[in-house]
Amino acid sequence: MGPDAALDPALVAEARAALVREIGASGAWQDAPAWRAAFTAVPRHLFVPYYYVSAGPGAGYERLWGEDPDEARRTRWLRGAYRDAPLATRVRDGELVSSSSQPSLMAKMLAELAVPDGAPCDVLEIGAGTGYNAALLAHRLGAAHVTTMDLDPEITESARRHLAAAGHRPAVVTGDGAAGCPERAPYDRIIATCTLTSVPRAWPAQCRPGARILAPLATGLIALTVRDARHAEGRFLHTPAYFVPLRGGGARPPRDQHIGGLPRGALQSDLFRFLLELTAGSLDPHEALALWQREGRPVRERFGVTVSGPYAWAWLDDPEGPYVWPL
Repeated sequence: MGPDAALDPALVAEARAALVREIGASGAWQDAPAWRAAFTAVPRHLFVPYYYVSAGPGAGYERLWGEDPDEARRTRWLRGAYRDAPLATRVRDGELVSSSSQPSLMAKMLAELAVPDGAPCDVLEIGAGTGYNAALLAHRLGAAHVTTMDLDPEITESARRHLAAAGHRPAVVTGDGAAGCPERAPYDRIIATCTLTSVPRAWPAQCRPGARILAPLATGLIALTVRDARHAEGRFLHTPAYFVPLRGGGARPPRDQHIGGLPRGALQSDLFRFLLELTAGSLDPHEALALWQREGRPVRERFGVTVSGPYAWAWLDDPEGPYVWPL
């Protein structure tokens, strides 16, 4: 028995329509209405047959699932599956390992991919998650043009099952996302759904010239344009983004920021926390604070990233200006 077996079709349709309306109200696809059809067509609940919700402070997680014999809990699971919120789908030793991202953020990221209409577009997704994002891509582009990958074989196997249940069969690859997937290259777009600490050098090398790379970095989204196999450059979008960290060759343990003594107002600023993350290892927190104040509390869009051969650096305003930091 699958998640659909004991569900009221009218309730499913109502929940999905409500999510589509909520995403639309966020302005996510204002400039890319074609993605609305994908979110309307792809049933999210098939990709989250179970998920975890916080049971309260110190109480761990409560598991909700679509085959719960209790109708009230089953309905709660369904309504939760169509909330515009991230869902924890894998918890290991109390740590979040995988999740289904917030749908409105997914919609914004898909719109920012700037997929061309009426032309083939080959996409590599780093971080398969539940398979939901790959299904949205496959609905829009065709499964033959979509590759999704993850380091964890349990994640890729479940993503493959979810995709098949929803009628989509893109390539699902188990491997280190930092190394890309050269056997399916070249790509026109690369999208990551996990937080990076730098831009893997393998990615531009697997792209066609003019390709776009969209990835969470620090607490923002960097959009890079690939010039050739060794060069890419771009700026951050205004959208904040918080994802599970990339695991594998591109991963790095979290740094101790030693932020004691900083003003509470700065620490409560999302933009200052972004600068702290972006410059970790290059500026100590007090230097970062001085820069942030001196430059008038710069917004994310003033920052960018350049990849040139073996080097990658972040910058403020100008890639060759006075404020640059190696990644």
